[in-house]
Amino acid sequence: MAIRSPDRSRRSTGSTAREPAVEERYPWLASLKVLLDRPLTSYQLVLGVTALLLSLGLVMVLSASSVTSLTTENNSYAIFAKQAVWVAVGLPTAWLVSRLPVRLIRGFAWPGLLVSIALIGLTYVPTLGVSVNGNQNWLALGPLTIQPSEVAKLAIVLWSADVYARKDRLLEDWRHLLVPVMPVTLLVAMLVVGQQDLGTALVLFAIILGTLWVVGAPMRLFVGAMLAAVGVVAFLASTDRERVERITTFLDPFSDLQGGGWQAAHGFFALASGQFFGVGIGASRQKWGTLPAAHTDFIFAVIGEELGLFGTLVVLSLFGLLAFTGFRIAMRTTEPFVRYAAAGITVWLLAQALINLGMVLGFLPVIGIPLPLVSYGGSALLPTLVSLGMLLAFAGTEPGAKAALRARRRHRGRRIGASLSAIRVRR
Repeated sequence: MAIRSPDRSRRSTGSTAREPAVEERYPWLASLKVLLDRPLTSYQLVLGVTALLLSLGLVMVLSASSVTSLTTENNSYAIFAKQAVWVAVGLPTAWLVSRLPVRLIRGFAWPGLLVSIALIGLTYVPTLGVSVNGNQNWLALGPLTIQPSEVAKLAIVLWSADVYARKDRLLEDWRHLLVPVMPVTLLVAMLVVGQQDLGTALVLFAIILGTLWVVGAPMRLFVGAMLAAVGVVAFLASTDRERVERITTFLDPFSDLQGGGWQAAHGFFALASGQFFGVGIGASRQKWGTLPAAHTDFIFAVIGEELGLFGTLVVLSLFGLLAFTGFRIAMRTTEPFVRYAAAGITVWLLAQALINLGMVLGFLPVIGIPLPLVSYGGSALLPTLVSLGMLLAFAGTEPGAKAALRARRRHRGRRIGASLSAIRVRR
């Protein structure tokens, strides 16, 4: 884009010279613009970021869990093997979801919400609910133990997107912005809090606040909802002695190193010892029993120790790129449901990542939130992969994307056919 004011000054002196365009002065900007304008850019970015984060997660779960696996199950690969099974289940599921039409994905909104609420309710049944680390938020279904609140995150995103898409022309009225989304989300959050899981409730509040921002809620309404959510979280945190201890020690965990500050302080030890390039994959010292939840909530600390500042910056960059891509899909689509769902998924994953990173870096209390795609846990990984499959489906609604995907699939089909023909000829 040319800068006009210098041109006018030159014309007034009789000069015909012009100011070089931005693309001429910085050719890489022109190349970046061409790249971003391609119809499949969003699709490829979602694929690439997901593959990189998932691969990094598998490597770090193997490294961070090896000691725990050896001491608890006499097999250094036990926890990694479970995570690999969830990946093997989640990837085909995400691929299948990415091929579904948007109208079919939207059809899961109400059933998904009702099923997730029912599953959370079943955790209150003594014979079905399972307590882990004091949280009654797990459900035993035969040989599987799942965390229904992880499914509820995706269900809330889809359901709120469906509701707001139906009310798209009524969203100027603040009542339509709040009802029924806010009461239902609050109900689900309270059911989760009843399980002693404040971290997941905090993510649910973040999802709905982000969705309000996306749909264009007035600033006073957005600020009011945010203050109300903060007030509810603060009240709930004050009702539990362990939560109060975590909040009072997170600013200075070394003041209670042998008590409430133990986990946060050893997370700092891990990050500090990594320096710039880390001590090397597998060489972490904190995973040898001193850092609790090294392969789950505090896996970012192990990344900082083994891969150093460089590794942590790579993780931050990948989540930043995922956020950019998700909001890009939301902005480029013409379908209200796709816009709200893509933005909701992005807000969910970004909020959860920021809460986890803030917890490990000492900006937030330790509240037990996994890092999406990286931390161990199938109950969290599977809904995350499904949501990314949905993002791929939504990316296919961008201008020119459907035609480009069809052309690419036809080309791939011809190549496979040619390869099979060549094999037959050789035989």
